[in-house]
Amino acid sequence: MSRKVVIPVILGITFMIALHIGCVENEPKRFGDMKLLSSAFNDNELIPSEYTCDGNDISPPLFFSNIPTDTKSLALIMDDPDAPMGTWVHWLVWNIPANKTGFLQGENITYPQGKNDFGTTKYGGPCPPSGTHRYFFKLYALDTTLHLNIGASKQQLESAMSGHILEEAQLVGIYAR
Repeated sequence: MSRKVVIPVILGITFMIALHIGCVENEPKRFGDMKLLSSAFNDNELIPSEYTCDGNDISPPLFFSNIPTDTKSLALIMDDPDAPMGTWVHWLVWNIPANKTGFLQGENITYPQGKNDFGTTKYGGPCPPSGTHRYFFKLYALDTTLHLNIGASKQQLESAMSGHILEEAQLVGIYAR
């Protein structure tokens, strides 16, 4: 290779490194081995009405597994991206101990919870006005515990988690009225 070709190539690589193009060493392992499952419904399947506003409106059983060993706490977000007015927040929970393996059906949650779009700080089940909606349960493994007030918003929770997510898992349920 001639010197006329080598110098531009080296300059190009140096430029890419300076702009962090192609660098992934600081990216978290977003979806890996961590699992979020429910015995009430499978991924991308119908959520039984018992867990909705048409039933008892209680939280479904959730199971967590393969949590990364360096996890300090877990956070859970449940939302509906198909709501007519934009994504509707159903449930926010954080500072779940890393050794917690899930929640029982209708469990009384003692960890901090944020304000959902129903205006409460507890689980609010699916209650679509019309059509079929998807409900995303997202579990985050964090390298820290979060310092948020009870009743924090989804935006505040996501901001506090930023830069601290080790891995995440999701479970999608579907519901139509």
